[in-house]
This record gives sequence, structure tokens and C-alpha cells, in this order.
Amino acid sequence: MQGKAMLGYVIAREPGVTDDLMRAVATRLRADGVHVIGAVQVNLVTDPDTKCHMDLHILNGDDVVRISQNLGALSKGCRLDPDGLERAVGLVAAHVEAGGDILIVNKFGKQEADGRGFRPVIGEALAAGIPVLTAVGETNLPAFLEFAEDYAELLPNTAENVLNWANARMRDTAV
Repeated sequence: MQGKAMLGYVIAREPGVTDDLMRAVATRLRADGVHVIGAVQVNLVTDPDTKCHMDLHILNGDDVVRISQNLGALSKGCRLDPDGLERAVGLVAAHVEAGGDILIVNKFGKQEADGRGFRPVIGEALAAGIPVLTAVGETNLPAFLEFAEDYAELLPNTAENVLNWANARMRDTAV
């Protein structure tokens, strides 16, 4: 289904780089008058000796949801706050039902690979004919490809290429 896939993704290889890419794409699309729904991540560094806070900015409103939890300076485990993520998912899901031009989900991560998080929202958007853009880490790529089947298209990791893909998909769905 190359060329007409409704689920575009970039591979997240370096921490923070795809967060910046997704925010830049969302900002540009919104500036162009596109009705963007979804969430992008902003990492807030408060102290060089502690891990950053992870916040999801809900694109179709002013909500900001913290999705990280402080597990202590020596922790090695996942800092994701599942309750925070589910709050963000609920906020975005309500807007998918109302419709939009494109859904941007900052990351298809472990929660999505396990069938939770934004995974159902991505499926709902695709079923409604809304193109979806996300990033996938290499660890979760096999689960993502199994979920996406023939609906996914790997995009070059640049804002220009991602914007071109998004604009082409929105034109396809508007016809």
C-alpha cells in the first residue's frame, strides 16, 4: 500500500529528536489552518542531575498532561505514569470522535505495543479515514508493524518530508 498508506511513521533513533520533529510538524500544520488532533511531547529539564519531566501537549486544546513520574535519582525503570498517559488518551479520543484533518501521536511506545495507550485511538482515526502520523522506537517496531499491517508507510525523518506526506494524505481524504 506504499504511496497511499494512511499511517505515516518515522523511526525514533535519538532521544528527543522525534519529539522536536513532531512538534515542528504539528506547529506548521496548525499555522496552515489544518485541524490537527493528537498530542506531542515536551521534555522539561529542571536539574542536570535529575531526569526530565515528560509532558504531552494536547493539540486540540490547551491541556498539558504530565506522563512521567519521579522514581528517584538511581532508578533504571520506566518512568511513564500510565494514569497520566490514559488521561491524555481520553482527551485525544474525544476529539477523534468529533473529527479532524490529521491525528499526530508523538510515539507508538511500549504501552501501544502492549495494546494500550494511544493504540485504540490510532485504530479509530484510521477507521474514520483520518490520516495518522507517529514515531516508533526500534524496540517497538515489530509490534507496530504487526499492528499497522499494510496501512503504514516509513517516512524520511525530516519535517519537509513528513509535511509533504501529511498534506498528500489530507488531500486524498478530502476528495
